[in-house]
Amino acid sequence: MSLDGSSLPARWTNLPTASDLAPSQQAKAPVILLEDVGVRYRLPSEKIPTLKEYVIRSLRGQVKHQTFWALQNINIEVYPGEVFGIIGPNGAGKSTLLKVVSRVLRPTKGRVRVVGKVAPLLELGAGFDFELTGRENIFLNGAILGFSKREMEKRVERIVEFAGLKDFIDAPLRTYSSGMVARLGFAVATDERPEILIVDEILSVGDTEFQTRSFERIQSFQAQGTTILLVTHDIGRVETMCQRAIFLSHGQIVASGSAARVVDRYLGRIRQREEVRLAEAQTEEQPWRWGNRKIEITKVEFLDENGQPKNIFQTGDYFALRMEYEAHEPIDSPVFGMAIHHNDGTHITGPNTQFAGLDLGRVEGKGSVLYEVERLPLLEGLYKVSVAVHNVNDSEMYDDHDQGYQIRVIRNKNSEERYGYLTLNGRWLLNG
Repeated sequence: MSLDGSSLPARWTNLPTASDLAPSQQAKAPVILLEDVGVRYRLPSEKIPTLKEYVIRSLRGQVKHQTFWALQNINIEVYPGEVFGIIGPNGAGKSTLLKVVSRVLRPTKGRVRVVGKVAPLLELGAGFDFELTGRENIFLNGAILGFSKREMEKRVERIVEFAGLKDFIDAPLRTYSSGMVARLGFAVATDERPEILIVDEILSVGDTEFQTRSFERIQSFQAQGTTILLVTHDIGRVETMCQRAIFLSHGQIVASGSAARVVDRYLGRIRQREEVRLAEAQTEEQPWRWGNRKIEITKVEFLDENGQPKNIFQTGDYFALRMEYEAHEPIDSPVFGMAIHHNDGTHITGPNTQFAGLDLGRVEGKGSVLYEVERLPLLEGLYKVSVAVHNVNDSEMYDDHDQGYQIRVIRNKNSEERYGYLTLNGRWLLNG
């Protein structure tokens, strides 16, 4: 894979640090500015097994490439002391964007301006030599980050202490676990507070203790005025930490603005795709079913309060299940029912018309039955739904679709309840 810089030339402006600007400029001027930035790659159309063959075929003009834009039309302004979030699915261009801001990657077109000392946490442990000891790698990584040996000698003990690797610091890095390497890389990169911190998913690396320590250090940087660019799939963290955010998809900005609004847009896009996936799964995959089909369930739908088909609900939403049927002969008092299982196999509930005291009388031809829940008590998760119709004595099964349908329940923002499978919708009172 090679970077194609043959189109519009990229302009890169290197400015003084933020402390060199006048106070009025510090208050108003963005420290990160991207104007119409694009990054284009040229990808070989076919796999070439060796470098030798690639060179020979390239000289003969036999290598064909495809153009791929990893980023297009990116316009961003980030201001001093701001925590700015970047969210999007895998492959959206988030890491490429951070590499551009970090000056690791030159854009194919557009203008990039970064004011201040940047600490990019793009990949913890990048630049380490696994044959060297942890202590030697501290000095090596410090040199890569621009620190002198004398500066690193003053910091090495502090770095070792924060990383919690005192007993292993003189062992070769190849003997470290991935979590230990992550701790050492983070400790080196963040020992000194930067003016701009670029974080790419590092908060999901390492054990729980490391995640807590790293998050707290980033919070301390935030409190001291460091500008932070944060890429993470932890949407809750974006909402709590970031003032503004962008939503990237296929290399382009889909939404930008307040973190809450951008997160809502992102989750909305995810729900749309999940709705389509669940609907297609119900259409394409025939449920496991059995019965003599004297009454046949011909269609199953989940509905919202407006009667519109829906497969994703929030806890507390109106929920309805509609079964359309066709009775191929007159049947007296059939019983329609449904059951809900959690995706882990746990049976949650199984209501039917008989339990509800509803006698449907004689059923002939086509019709439908509806089961309504005013406030859905299910908590967040994926649930499988079964439907069935049998005779009044449960001795003859007419049609049974076993776990043939799916709904997803997402958390209601107005409720923090999250343990188990359902909420009791109760309330707490203090008597004393």
